[in-house]
Amino acid sequence: MPKLGKLINDKDNVMTALADVATGEEVRLRSKGKEIIYKCNQDVPFGHKIAIEDIKKGDKIIKYGEPIGSATQNIKKGDWVHTHNVKDDYIVLDKDGKPLTL
Repeated sequence: MPKLGKLINDKDNVMTALADVATGEEVRLRSKGKEIIYKCNQDVPFGHKIAIEDIKKGDKIIKYGEPIGSATQNIKKGDWVHTHNVKDDYIVLDKDGKPLTL
């Protein structure tokens, strides 16, 4: 029986794993009245993201309907999406509202 995944927003390109998922296991996602089954390409811990479509290097990772980072490499549908293949795009501002360079 497939594990369950959660799509937060219909614009998202990742879902959240609702259980630990092993490589090769299936994850079921319900979206827009449809049920879709994805096969995981790597082990994915509970609460982590799984790509629901191919994402090219440099493309935005969308969760909550908003970009949360950019892919640092090509990500295939069913891949674990985490810090090993995503960089955050947050800009830290100084007290004057200008981007802070680190």
